[in-house]
Amino acid sequence: MNVGVRLVQKVSSTRTFARIAPHVIPAMDRAVHRLTRGKVLLSSRMLPGLILTVPGARSGLPRTTPLACMPENGPEQSWILVGSNFGRTGHPAWTANLLARPEEAVVNWKGRDIPVRATLLKGAERDAVWRTALTFWPPYAAYQARIEREIRLFRLERRSDEAA
Repeated sequence: MNVGVRLVQKVSSTRTFARIAPHVIPAMDRAVHRLTRGKVLLSSRMLPGLILTVPGARSGLPRTTPLACMPENGPEQSWILVGSNFGRTGHPAWTANLLARPEEAVVNWKGRDIPVRATLLKGAERDAVWRTALTFWPPYAAYQARIEREIRLFRLERRSDEAA
């Protein structure tokens, strides 16, 4: 692992980063994503990223959020999303939206909109994916250590009613 990645991981594990990043990183990602017509997410220079759109749990209005992800089963088969909220106390709003409307989510992956189905991971399956997530991005351990809630993990899979 290069020095730059280790430095970013160390910085992203701090409480200061957790206070600032949720306000800065998504705004930058949205702007760059819009300007590049869906081709670029700045944060994906460090971790793979996608844009999640899912109706709000209460409002039903589309909510769009740039997120880091762990691609699985090839480049467009499924993705793991980690609801870390940068180690802040509450679950991120997008996780409530996925719980309420798991069949209505769409990801923008490398400029393509893909309808997906969201599944909250539990039990042994969650434990195995969590271990993979900690290898993938070690700061997740620091996030979990400073909060009491269990970080939600979701698997997003292309809806079977959609062509590959």
